[in-house]
Amino acid sequence: MSTSAAPGRPRRPSPLGGRRPTRAELQRFATDDPDAIDDILPAGDAGLRMLIVGINPGLWTAAVNAPFARPGNRFWPSLHRAGLTDHVVDAAAGLSAADEAQLLERGIGLTNLVGRATVRADELTAEELRAGGERLIARVREMRPRSAAIAGITAFRTAFGQRRAVLGGQDPAAVPGWPETVQLWVVPQPSGLNAHENIDSLAAKWRQVWEATAAPQPRSAE
Repeated sequence: MSTSAAPGRPRRPSPLGGRRPTRAELQRFATDDPDAIDDILPAGDAGLRMLIVGINPGLWTAAVNAPFARPGNRFWPSLHRAGLTDHVVDAAAGLSAADEAQLLERGIGLTNLVGRATVRADELTAEELRAGGERLIARVREMRPRSAAIAGITAFRTAFGQRRAVLGGQDPAAVPGWPETVQLWVVPQPSGLNAHENIDSLAAKWRQVWEATAAPQPRSAE
């Protein structure tokens, strides 16, 4: 399942020095910082098989500078159940260098539509989501991953003006500016607040995206 070992872009250490935040500490991470968490992306032009796009960081995630870090979030268990990691990553106190390296070696990157941290994703404005969608299109055009999987159907509809979109594979041509050679997927939010999904159903959707990108897509002439 490995692609090629690639160094990652520099990431800041956890603001809490490798420990979990207390409840009292979380609120100080609810700021207007547009870059509350660092992406997990390869350095240089190393290719990605799948770019996973969250909506925005939660306060726990911002507190430890690690994606989907809050205990109870089903992202890491479902990614492992899908066979995309060799163990269940525990990011509650931060992401280890070994776990970051494993993701990048397998061609998996992580970013967000919006970088501002909030308690809930529904605190974001429509303007923030649309601006995040424009930034993502620009980044995807530059990076050219084989696929991008956005975790949240409601945010996807708002960010890209796709009011009737449903979960699953999307038509890249329906999103102005999206490269036709980059598969576009929408998967469910893995938060424990999403009562419509469980670890098995989430894993099945991650696996579907992964298997659809088994072979590199041809480069377009654009």
